[in-house]
Amino acid sequence: MAIALVLLFHYRLFEHPDWVVPAGRFGWTGVDLFFVLSGYLISSQLFLKIAKGQTISFKDFFIRRFFRIIPAYAMVLAIYFCIPYFREWEALPPLWKYLTFTQNLGLDIRGNRTFSHAWSLCIEEQFYLVLPLTLIALVHLKVGRKGALLLASLFVFGFAARLYCWQRFVAPVADTDAFTAQWYKWIYYPTWGRLDGILCGVTIAALFQFFPEAMLRISKHGNKLVLLSLMLLSGAYWLCLDSHSWPASIFGFPLVSAEYGVMVAAAISPSCFLYKFRSVVTEKVAAWSFAIYLVHKGMIHIVQVEFVKSGLAADGNLMLLFCIAGSVAGALLLHFTIEQPFMKLRKKITG
Repeated sequence: MAIALVLLFHYRLFEHPDWVVPAGRFGWTGVDLFFVLSGYLISSQLFLKIAKGQTISFKDFFIRRFFRIIPAYAMVLAIYFCIPYFREWEALPPLWKYLTFTQNLGLDIRGNRTFSHAWSLCIEEQFYLVLPLTLIALVHLKVGRKGALLLASLFVFGFAARLYCWQRFVAPVADTDAFTAQWYKWIYYPTWGRLDGILCGVTIAALFQFFPEAMLRISKHGNKLVLLSLMLLSGAYWLCLDSHSWPASIFGFPLVSAEYGVMVAAAISPSCFLYKFRSVVTEKVAAWSFAIYLVHKGMIHIVQVEFVKSGLAADGNLMLLFCIAGSVAGALLLHFTIEQPFMKLRKKITG
């Protein structure tokens, strides 16, 4: 679901059929679903160690994250910088911003749109750095369940940060051509503006790990949680019809994250039909989703350039299908030549 939303949203940036614009309007939230999933999956592993009384190994954690993320990312980054033909647009931000995972900070889309979708990976990597250090500190200080106060304070911080940035940097240019670029630069891309999804995922993991009685009560109502998530989705969609508006910027992001958080909570509840549903297709797409995310813009660009030469309409539905197929094909090549070998190497190193 997450990668489908992102693909549809980003396809609007290229030549596209008319129906893609309204259909992909809410696709930007696919990244928020990725954030919720990442926050849940990664923190669950660490919370399980804490619950068992085991020590969190910063070294082991980063070895596992390194082999899962960096090889594929480094390969795509090398392609972008060494093969200009792959770039969906002309300009790239400086290489050091990609290597330090700070590309999302101060990102101005007016001159640096190429491989701009790596901004979300920057936030993920920053999360991977902060989370284990924070948990190690909380365990050392024997904070226990009071750590929930930290989660609550970070939610409040996200509201305050977006509100401040809106008033300070976005509102003053509301009626100018600089508005969109400033909104992306100060509201959409920065880490402080997009904490909600990751925090929702961490909250779900903490709830299910450290509050088993609450987990048991919640997991009995999996299908009702799906219904609740759809209701929240409707509210989020209505609130974010204009995603650049003040209500969407301040309240829309956390509502979207909450909706996806409830959906994830439903999916991990044994009583839910999502929990019981198994599909080889969706499992494969999930396994390939990171690679698809990395290469899809470059592949869409290449497919459109080459197939237009053959007389295929750039804004047609058939072109859309070829672009999706090209994105998946590029992702499979990356998955089998880079991701899988490095994952096997990780298994040998970590046992």
